[in-house]
Amino acid sequence: MDIQTPDWVKHAVFYQIFPDRFAKSKQPRKRLLQNAAWEDWEAMPTLQGYKGGDLWGILEQLDYIQDLGINAIYFTPIFQSACNHRYHTHDYYQVDPMLGGNPAFKELLDAAHARNIKVVLDGVFNHSSRGFFFFHDVLENGPHSPWVDWFKIEGWPVSAYNGEFPANYVGWNDNRALPAFNHDNPQVREYIMEIAEYWVKFGIDGWRLDVPFEIRTPGFWQEFRQRVKAINPEAYIVGEVWGDSRQWLDGTQFDGVMNYLFAGPTIGFTAGDRVVMEQVQSRDYKPYPPLFAPEYAEKIERLLKLYPWEIQLTQLNLLASHDTARLLTIAGGDKASSELATLLLLTFPGASSIYYGDEVGLPGAIDPDSRRGFPLEANWDREILKTHRELIAIRHAYPCLRTGDYKVLYAQGALYIFARVLGTEELIVAVNVGTAEAKGNVEITNLNTQPNKLLYGAAHVEWSVEGESKSLTLSLPPRSGSIIGVG
Repeated sequence: MDIQTPDWVKHAVFYQIFPDRFAKSKQPRKRLLQNAAWEDWEAMPTLQGYKGGDLWGILEQLDYIQDLGINAIYFTPIFQSACNHRYHTHDYYQVDPMLGGNPAFKELLDAAHARNIKVVLDGVFNHSSRGFFFFHDVLENGPHSPWVDWFKIEGWPVSAYNGEFPANYVGWNDNRALPAFNHDNPQVREYIMEIAEYWVKFGIDGWRLDVPFEIRTPGFWQEFRQRVKAINPEAYIVGEVWGDSRQWLDGTQFDGVMNYLFAGPTIGFTAGDRVVMEQVQSRDYKPYPPLFAPEYAEKIERLLKLYPWEIQLTQLNLLASHDTARLLTIAGGDKASSELATLLLLTFPGASSIYYGDEVGLPGAIDPDSRRGFPLEANWDREILKTHRELIAIRHAYPCLRTGDYKVLYAQGALYIFARVLGTEELIVAVNVGTAEAKGNVEITNLNTQPNKLLYGAAHVEWSVEGESKSLTLSLPPRSGSIIGVG
């Protein structure tokens, strides 16, 4: 079949923002809550505490976001909720008042679009909160509620808060705070479709879907795609699926998934035995055991063959998220691991995603520590920030890094070399994850002209031609990477 995906995503560098933790408005008059019980911004976050970040604050930081080179934002949930991460949705039509409500979001959305920055929201459609008004009606009226069949009620009485009694309903992950929707009910299905349509009409550029694999009602995600794309054919639909996602990436459902199958091997290769195992959660995200270049090349080539190329170009590639420890902490504080992984991220096909704060060296252990407040400027790691700025700028400058072919040229020991080729535009990327200098010789057949421009890093390049044979010898310092331009 002819698979269609949003063209803009292929050229996007996303910035993932956890709204409670990125920025507070510097204009108190705009804040709806002046004296709330906020946690100290710089203190270690807690599971239940709020730090008071809001959408007005994000609006005030759009200059910073744009200057970084970001052209798309993915927000974790922003709808009214009773938890700091807002995956417990109370009202799908209301942006949380603590974030500024619908007016703040409208102003932020318009300001982002004026800068050609796309905005993707997080849709939590598998389950709601027990504070969701239809579920609350069930709590009030029991079996007489008109919305009993919206949920998976198993018996009476329902116990939403008292753990001494059985919940008598299905909650996501056995969590009674998160009653699961009954998606086989046509009313539930229609309700969710209308929410998706409402916010696309409002102006958002797509949906990131929370645990979409939990919704098993036949045809659900096919209809979701049809209804969203009918409003905006360029809307991005990306699922949170951690492993092999072929059943959702057939062109009839999602445009991509959060590409943890890229993240795991990339961290395993660049951080190696520095990985702090207690910071690695299970699932399919496995940045361990350490990988050498041949093993990494094998995993990457297998990943690139897993999905159609049109889908590969709209995968959401990442190194960390609100669901993982931060890269710097996983790597035991090793900055070279961060740099090398970021280099591989920003030279890989598909959309790149930077988790807020990673670009300034923000550490963070597993949840809740990975959701710290964005650091004060005095605490930024300027070297890591410089790396991000440079690599994002190079990605934007060279189309081959976004949509060009990916060809592994050399993978031995700690040295990994590949080319990105689009028409006559060719770049070579080399990464040495070892602690000693590495040298690799590559026979070149596809390059027409001599590599002559070091765009990034400190590689030493030698080019030789003997008759019809052309070869490239690269020498890389320990724990370093380079990008070489051709022509």
